[in-house]
Amino acid sequence: MQLPVTFSDLIDEANQLELCQKLIQQLNKDLALANVDLEFDLEVLPTSLKLMLHEMVYKLVQEKFMDYLNLLYIIDVSEDKVKQLDGSDTVIMAEQVAFLILQREWQKVWFRNKYS
Repeated sequence: MQLPVTFSDLIDEANQLELCQKLIQQLNKDLALANVDLEFDLEVLPTSLKLMLHEMVYKLVQEKFMDYLNLLYIIDVSEDKVKQLDGSDTVIMAEQVAFLILQREWQKVWFRNKYS
């Protein structure tokens, strides 16, 4: 599996395979497991999804760092990928982490769809 390298690539691929709602369901499930108070509507616009997820990650990094780490653990975001990010600008880093979260969730949904 070749992971999408941009947010728009990810959304385009999810739309082509008709898996956008499954992606959002998986994201909602993992957010709930991590006790993060955010749930996306299944019909959320991709731009809203990106913005809200970015904002949530930023707030967790700034205000609840242990919850942020717990979220990354539950979603199973690659620790190496997170360590490679430049943490000098928290806003940019939060956007990149939000994309890593979506990428990992997409991977779960894609594999489940392909092999079930």
